[in-house]
Amino acid sequence: MAAPLTAPEVPAVVADAGGVASPAQTEQILASVMAELVSLDQVPVDGNFFDELGADSMVMARFCARVRKVPGLPPVSMKDIYENPTISGLARALAPQPGPAAPPEPTPAFAAATGEIPVPARTRDRVLCGTLQLLAFVVYSTLALAVTVRGFLWISLGSGATGIYLRAVAINAAAFTVASVVPIVAKWVLIGRWKAEPIRIWSFRYYRFWLVKTLIRSNPVVRLNGRSATSSSSPLYTWYLRALGARIGRGVTILSANVPVCTDLLTIGDNTVVRKDSFINCYRARSGVIEPGPVTLGRNVLVGEATVLDIGTAVEDGGQLGHASSLEAGQTVPANTSYQGVPARPTYVHHRTVGPGRGARRRRFVYALLQLVAAVALTVPVTATVIVLVARRVPVLATIVITDTPPESWRALVVNAMAVSAVVLVGGIVVGLAVVGTIPRLLRPLVKPGVDHPLYGIRYVAHRLIARLTNVQFFTILFGDSSFIVHYLRWIGYDLSPVDQTGSNFGTHVKHETPFLVSVGTGTVVADGLSAMNAEFSSSSFRLSPVTIGANNFLGNNIAYPSGGMTGDDCLLATKVAVPISGEWREGVGVLGSPSFQIPRTVSRDRDLEIQHNEELFRPLLLTAKNRHNLATMGLYLLLRWLFVVGSVVVIAAVLHNHGSYGPLATVAGVIVSPVYAIGYWVLVQRAVNRLQALEPEGCSIYHRTFWRHERYWKLPAYRYVQLYNGTPFKPVLWRLLGVRVGANVFDDGCFIAEKSFTTIGDNCTLNAGSVIQCHSQEDGGFKSDRTTVGSDCVLGAGSFVHYGVTMGPGSSLATDCFLMKGQDVPPGTTWVGNPAQEARA
Repeated sequence: MAAPLTAPEVPAVVADAGGVASPAQTEQILASVMAELVSLDQVPVDGNFFDELGADSMVMARFCARVRKVPGLPPVSMKDIYENPTISGLARALAPQPGPAAPPEPTPAFAAATGEIPVPARTRDRVLCGTLQLLAFVVYSTLALAVTVRGFLWISLGSGATGIYLRAVAINAAAFTVASVVPIVAKWVLIGRWKAEPIRIWSFRYYRFWLVKTLIRSNPVVRLNGRSATSSSSPLYTWYLRALGARIGRGVTILSANVPVCTDLLTIGDNTVVRKDSFINCYRARSGVIEPGPVTLGRNVLVGEATVLDIGTAVEDGGQLGHASSLEAGQTVPANTSYQGVPARPTYVHHRTVGPGRGARRRRFVYALLQLVAAVALTVPVTATVIVLVARRVPVLATIVITDTPPESWRALVVNAMAVSAVVLVGGIVVGLAVVGTIPRLLRPLVKPGVDHPLYGIRYVAHRLIARLTNVQFFTILFGDSSFIVHYLRWIGYDLSPVDQTGSNFGTHVKHETPFLVSVGTGTVVADGLSAMNAEFSSSSFRLSPVTIGANNFLGNNIAYPSGGMTGDDCLLATKVAVPISGEWREGVGVLGSPSFQIPRTVSRDRDLEIQHNEELFRPLLLTAKNRHNLATMGLYLLLRWLFVVGSVVVIAAVLHNHGSYGPLATVAGVIVSPVYAIGYWVLVQRAVNRLQALEPEGCSIYHRTFWRHERYWKLPAYRYVQLYNGTPFKPVLWRLLGVRVGANVFDDGCFIAEKSFTTIGDNCTLNAGSVIQCHSQEDGGFKSDRTTVGSDCVLGAGSFVHYGVTMGPGSSLATDCFLMKGQDVPPGTTWVGNPAQEARA
């Protein structure tokens, strides 16, 4: 081993005449910084940062931040650290290399020709825009509620089951038609054709943009294409996009539930496939403006799962973009090539595995027709018929939904609402568990793995029913983060045996294409957001393939795990990693980034956290205590939902019973009271549980009560309602009510914040759709959390992810789909790009 270097003072000026440190100076400077961080007098220049010096990713993030401040040294990224885990190796990597310079990494084209950046909006602009948005909500909701109330009252007067059902079909068909046509008409009347011209946020042009965006995403046709957990491909959806101005070719299959907004700027060629969880918005928000821009996909293109395409991007004919990848503004995937990564770069991996089928056009038409029939004549009419028939025979329910059977008093109405809600909740759980565990198993033989089946045929219908019935988020949220989730996943078809129970084997969000082809090895722990990609698609066929995750793995957040993933036992898969599907077999290592590279499986800090309070002798007792705590959390979760439903039922009953006396006034009152009640209720719940958060930067074991309380903090509040206020000035206000420290003039187009009171957001920030701020991390048996600060004038790109312990300096930006790792200190005014993120270099 080389002689250790004593840690000297970091020189303020580098002696090299060119202003660049020599290799010897670089080594000395790096040793000085490292010695200070690990509290040693001297460090060996060839000692491994993680194995020998006891550092972890948080320490090395601080190391990178300090090195960036030393004149004469290039910036150091976490990828540089993992690829060169010694001082001597890192110094060599930082030294200027002889020969021609390597081509630069793709960087975000934030300086697109979109005009000058406007000054921050004035308060009166936000107030006027917010007033117009509120007025639009009240008017549209009042009309919708009035039609619903009058329609239900008319349905309830039907004679017999047949009469009631036919009335329900007539009302539903009319409502479906109007709700489908209005967004298309509104787009062409209010916007005309979208152009690649900037729209100043909070201006009247922005109000029209927001109104059209809200309407086209609320179209019932969009729901036919599925939700994020169960995205499917509906021919009606591509026809809908064409009606909005998009140029969509024949045989296009779009599986993503994220609806593009500036549709005239979207071009998709024949037989192209866009997989689920991808973002193609055709706009982005930045520094006070909305920037619409074109996205072009050629013929026979494949866009993988969990991808993000910025404006001004293109994939030429036959191109492929792998999963967990992004295209930054200005990037193009050449024809017949394969790209992957954040930002995407060339790869030899072939992502298209399913060949074309026959007779697709005829099946598309028949499938679309059947979808229309089901949407008009099944779910809503059958539900309404059952409610009316049961209400006529059950006096308690009659006092709520039958207007000529009023309750004796408001107290009686509340009591009846409590009784009905309790029966529906308990009965729904029992019936739901029975359905998800039986019907998919009956349908399973229709879809054989390893065989190419035609899209939109009977086997595709069976596949989509299996996916929809087994991806019920209510159950994964209820059972997740507890010992009971493994029993639920086994019940719906997962292969988990034998299970090494930890009490936190899976988080609250787990999804799949089919549960019967998911196998997870013993001892494996999944943090949250796992998506098992066990179905592959072409424009006319699909094939099921098994997803196998090895034993004793740990999977971080938001991982799309593909069939054929090249990871075995004892692996760490970091947050947002692109799981490798080629190359060498990975075992006993960590995998990070997109494209992925190897990192240490674990470090001493995580091992210390894992064994804290967790010796094998006491683990059964601690697991029993955790189970009791999680059971209480599940009970509170159901209690809070039940109470919320009770209040909602009372509001609906009040509108129904007073509609005859007060007419439109009762409807308007219901429209105003409903959101106020929902916000007030869930804000109070959030405030009540905020103190459960675990602010312990040094972390704790998952068998510590601190972690159990944090799990309760995640589960009890609701969160979906917050996203209803995306793109309005009410969203930052709502964040403040929930505990986030938010500055003035913040524009939030769809950010999710996990730990509210740990997060600080400065003035004039822009948070794009799909961005995430998460102030915690779990790795194996250890849990860590810390505060995160986003400075003023910062931009979080679409799909970006900010981890805990992060500080973003004023004016800094994260590019599309960027993953900013824990502990990073982003200098003011810089742009960071990549997964993991690093400062963009010229």
